[in-house]
Formats: sequence, structure tokens, C-alpha cells
Amino acid sequence: MKYRKLGKTDLNISVVTFGAWAAGGWMWGGTERKGAVEAMKASYDLGVTSIDTAPVYGQGTSEEIVGEAIKGIPRDKIQILTKYGMRWDLTQGEFGFKSKNNDGKDIDIYKYAAKESIIKECEDSLRRLGTDYIDLYQIHWPDSTTPIQETMEAVDQLIRQGKVRYAGVCNYNAEQMKEAEKYITLASNQVPYSMVKRDIEKDVVPYCLENDKAILAYSPLERGLLTGKMKPGHKFAEGDHRAGIYFYKDENLARTNAFLEKIKPIADAKGLTLGQLVILWTLEQPGMTIALVGARDAKQSVQNAKAIDKELTKEEIEFISKELDRLVLIS
Repeated sequence: MKYRKLGKTDLNISVVTFGAWAAGGWMWGGTERKGAVEAMKASYDLGVTSIDTAPVYGQGTSEEIVGEAIKGIPRDKIQILTKYGMRWDLTQGEFGFKSKNNDGKDIDIYKYAAKESIIKECEDSLRRLGTDYIDLYQIHWPDSTTPIQETMEAVDQLIRQGKVRYAGVCNYNAEQMKEAEKYITLASNQVPYSMVKRDIEKDVVPYCLENDKAILAYSPLERGLLTGKMKPGHKFAEGDHRAGIYFYKDENLARTNAFLEKIKPIADAKGLTLGQLVILWTLEQPGMTIALVGARDAKQSVQNAKAIDKELTKEEIEFISKELDRLVLIS
């Protein structure tokens, strides 16, 4: 495994970081707790020392699973990344969206990052995770109802109390990062980035490169789209959020798979799966510090971790990028 420093901090995290959204089951058609714990442990055995989670993932379930998985591991040997600012138990803040919990009950999700809410969320996360500090504490989404100053000053208080080591943001644009930096030193921005979703190259990537901020790329496999395993006609389980997203329409699956077939010889020559090849390409893109990759079982997590055993040449990266430029998906 390889490790990279998070911005200007002394926090070194594995370039493949375990993304625990799917582990919580919420929006992924349920969870299998035992399999999720085994997946995290298997990836740790291969050097994946960093796990990214959030309270809203399964309304506490993902953090509890992470806490179970890391029991027995020396605390200084693992990095816990979690979030705040997405409440399912309040009707305050900016309304986000309607959803269902793991029991199938309707819930409303609110973006809320006021001081008292952050303090409570931190205490709840520490309890679920079974730890006394969080390595990276990230606002999950911008909250238009709370001044960024209030939010960041609350996190700064948690840092001074020793409950949080470093502050990060998620889904912030460059202007929001600049505003946050007036009140706290940010280590990173966690943003969506994949071969088919590269909007952040316009402003977030240049800002982070110029200011030495880490970028945590989430959904680099575009939630399974770029593994080559999904074929036209694919049926998602009930409650799986991907069923309504345009990426997974039959025509887009066909176009994506045609692109993947063109780059498959590179994967084959290196003994890689397509998913592993995509992870390597992602980590070679300017500004990308780590790739957050989810897994539902140990087999998937081991496969993700082993991607780092190989390297891509400059010519291979350029070939993949040129083929990618020809891929057009229909929204």
C-alpha cells in the first residue's frame, strides 16, 4: 500500500481508503453487517489504514460497523474519517431530500451545521465508533442556513478539546473553501470524482493544488458503473438509489462498457480487473490525493487494495484519457 500526506497535516492515509457508505446499507438496498466488518478487516490486513464513514450512512449503522471492525487495532495505526451536518432526526436547517431508512420507513434528511448540532453529532460519533478522537472531521454538505464561520468555529473548538485532529469539508466549491479558511485550517475537500464525473477539475482542483489541500475522491468507480460488471438490463435491489440515476440507463451502460473494452487490454496485461485499473488512473490525476472505494464484502475490499500493487506508465494513462474523451453519456 502507498500513503500520502493529507495537505499540510502530519496525517498519512492510505491512497485507497475504505469508503463505508455502502456498509451502512442506507440507499444501497440494505447491509450485511458481518460481511462489512470482514471487508474492513481484510482491507486493513493489506495496508488500508483509513476508513471514511458518516452518521447518516444507515443513521448510525455505518459508524457502529466501523467501530466493531477496528476493535483490537491500535488506535494510532488507523485513521478514522467521519462527517457531520446531515440530520435525519431534526426538521432544522436546509431540507436535503426524502429517503427511507434501513427499515423502509420514510425519513427527511436536513443539512444542518449549527454549533450545538455539531457538538452533539461529534459526541454521538465518538460513542458509535468507540474512540475518543476523530482524525478528520468533515462537513458532509454545505448548509445554506448556517454561516460557515459558525460551523468552522465549532469544529475548531472540538480540535482544541482534542476530540478532532483535523478539519475537512465535503462537496465545497473553491469559494466556500476560501471562506472556511478564514476561520480554520482545512486539510482536505472530499468531492465526487470519476472518469465520467470530472466537474471539479474546473475550480476545486486548481484551488487545492495552489493551496496544498488534499482531495479525497469519492465514488471513483461511479458506484459500480466503471467495473464493467453492469450490463444493459441490470436490475437493482429495492431501495438502491442507483436505479434512478442516468449513468445506469441501458444506453449509458452500453456506451460505458464499450469504452471499458477498449482499455481492458491494459488491465489484462497487468493482471488487473477493470475496477483496479480505474482506481490507478484516478490516483494519477492532478490533485487526487486518495481514492475512496467502497466494498460490501472481503473479496471486493481485497481487490480494491491490491490495485496499488501495479503502476501505470505515462503512455497508458494518456491512452486511457484519450479514449475517455470520446465517451459521451446521455443525461
